[in-house]
Amino acid sequence: MKEKFHIEYVFDTVSRRSLWNHLTTPPGLSSWFADHVEIADNKYIFKWNKEKQEAEVLSVKPEISIRYRWMDDDSTYFEFIIHTIELTGSIALEITDFADPDEKQDAIGLWDTQVEELKRTLGI
Repeated sequence: MKEKFHIEYVFDTVSRRSLWNHLTTPPGLSSWFADHVEIADNKYIFKWNKEKQEAEVLSVKPEISIRYRWMDDDSTYFEFIIHTIELTGSIALEITDFADPDEKQDAIGLWDTQVEELKRTLGI
């Protein structure tokens, strides 16, 4: 059974809107998360090499959070939440995802790599 995990990344110099666009729009997601992203019939289609996965949006709070559910897995989702760190004013991105216990560290490592790419595309 998959278990839920949370990871948080801090972005010192980024606008909330710019980060939000990278988490929710096809061009933004294509710049760091997948090779190609499109939206059809309210579903996001993510493509990596020859692999394709579809996700639906379960909930959206503009510029705060978005939750996606993979169409081939009813029991899990992944979510991006943006919040401001009170002390520093920095923007933080919290990611919630699920992984099998023995694959959790690999999943976190993959997010680390993806978010490094996200930071690069945001010019951080």
